Amino acid sequence: MTMRTRPLGTTGPQVSALGLGCMGMSALYGEADRTESIATIHAALEAGVTLLDTGDFYAMGHNEMLIGEALRAAPAARREQALVSVKFGALRGPDGSWLGYDGRPAAVKSFAAYSLQRLGVDHIDVYRIARLDPDVPIEETVGAIADLVEKGYVRHIGLSEVGAETIRRAAATAPVSDLQIEYSLISRGIEDAVLPTVRELGIGITAYGVLSRGLISGHFTADRQLGAGDFRAMSPRFQGDNLRHNLNLVEALRKIAEQKGVSVAQIAIAWVLSRGEDIVPLVGARRRDRLTEALGALDLTLEPADLAAIEEAVPAGAAAGDRYPAAQMAHLES
Repeated sequence: MTMRTRPLGTTGPQVSALGLGCMGMSALYGEADRTESIATIHAALEAGVTLLDTGDFYAMGHNEMLIGEALRAAPAARREQALVSVKFGALRGPDGSWLGYDGRPAAVKSFAAYSLQRLGVDHIDVYRIARLDPDVPIEETVGAIADLVEKGYVRHIGLSEVGAETIRRAAATAPVSDLQIEYSLISRGIEDAVLPTVRELGIGITAYGVLSRGLISGHFTADRQLGAGDFRAMSPRFQGDNLRHNLNLVEALRKIAEQKGVSVAQIAIAWVLSRGEDIVPLVGARRRDRLTEALGALDLTLEPADLAAIEEAVPAGAAAGDRYPAAQMAHLES
């Protein structure tokens, strides 16, 4: 396996063709093993993965401290190659409750100060608000990040889960390198307006949820028991008839994977990779074996006949259920 690189937009850095989303090492998908999580980050860096993605609100700073610990323990050469992407702005209560979003300029700079400390770095490579604050114009939020860029605390400005109009307004304020947004075989909403807009503006995509939180990984089963702290226990796509329908899509995908001699996860990741050189899939591996499987997608070439078969097995809009519960969907722009 040779790790290729892709541009993070026209104003951003070259990054590895796959990035590592570290959220699941701290929150939302049940218990994770700290030692294994750090070993997985080290294995990713050793394999040539350069992009590590986190959020300051993932387990209230735990994820940033975990990444900081992993970077300190990594060989100097690997540590220096790492590019860290941080989402900010999501407000949490002591009980873990969600309290909204804060994109005020003073808050942006305060969030950054704490992230720099937890990560143990002198700059953040890509900085972005996790969701649009409805009470603060995006120009003010992006302007605050631009101030941090000017002062050397941030290298590149990113966005997350916003629509085409907001992207244009943000890009008119300051150079935006990247949009992070969900994109997978069963989450293709960006194709109508968002993807054409970012391509027009020279903005890259880091695609999260490429395996739809494990739903289309080929490893999830209908009888799996999810703990109370697992996001999927509340996710519409993992409930009842929706789950059964969606797992039928996975079985159709499995037939194609078996014909290619690869795993379902590798097919799903390779499909996202095939959508363009400006898209960098984030894989949420929490263990080294899952990381190794994901990296195998880089060696998979999908021919036109393969892509046609995949489209037939899992056509656009085929998934049952929204990707978030209704309350969280309200915070997303289309």
